[in-house]
Amino acid sequence: MENLRARAELMRRMRGFFDSRGFVEVTTPVRIAAPAPEPHIDCPTCGDAFLRASPELQMKKLLAAGMEKIYQIGPCFREGEFGARHNPEFTMIEWYRLGATYLDIAEDAEALVRAEIAGCGAAERITVRDAYRTLAGWDPWESWDQDRFDFDMAAKIEPGLPKGLVFLMDYPKEASSLALLRGDVAERWELYFDGIELANCFTELCDGAEQRRRFLAAREERRALGESDYPIDEEFLELLPLVKSASGVALGVDRLVAAALGEADIHAAICGE
Repeated sequence: MENLRARAELMRRMRGFFDSRGFVEVTTPVRIAAPAPEPHIDCPTCGDAFLRASPELQMKKLLAAGMEKIYQIGPCFREGEFGARHNPEFTMIEWYRLGATYLDIAEDAEALVRAEIAGCGAAERITVRDAYRTLAGWDPWESWDQDRFDFDMAAKIEPGLPKGLVFLMDYPKEASSLALLRGDVAERWELYFDGIELANCFTELCDGAEQRRRFLAAREERRALGESDYPIDEEFLELLPLVKSASGVALGVDRLVAAALGEADIHAAICGE
């Protein structure tokens, strides 16, 4: 029961962290009609809809409506994921800032995590390009290979990251997802603690036409992999240009609680054991 009490205290402090910085806590639907199509991320079906893997699209609609600083803590779902770092149902905190970049959100995330993990020092920042050159022996910008990139991320990059807090910064454009491009670099970072991914952040792409192109490409890749197809959220694409500029991040609460407790298995942070 001590782990569950510690989790409740951490959740209380997280809300205080964002409330004190002028964020508004919001709630968006868990059951959605059109998830963002991403290869290898499968949302469970729920009747004629889906359980969300993230509240991202719905929260960006709130930015389009004029909200400036928002956060949400709630359940998310991914089909077929289970292990020491995964659970089919998990808790995510996402926050978004209108007019911000991924560098602004990095400051939020570092302050939040360092406040919760005892003895956690300042974060190190390593670019994806430097990580692959050093740890995997190749440059994804010179010869893009999706399968090799994904395999080396799991087998070489993540295990080779320094201990402590690390931002893995600036992804290749082919791994941009919903991130803004700066030339051939996606303004995206992932935050790690002791080699375990805690969070994923973008300077948000706010071009509806380009986002449609990426969604359609992702749907084609999902079909080629034999994964289920998702409809396009037309309302999201219509509203996206109203956001103009923003940045946001998704952080795994269960992983953060486990790290704060010194536990290797996130189930100690979910069910207490």
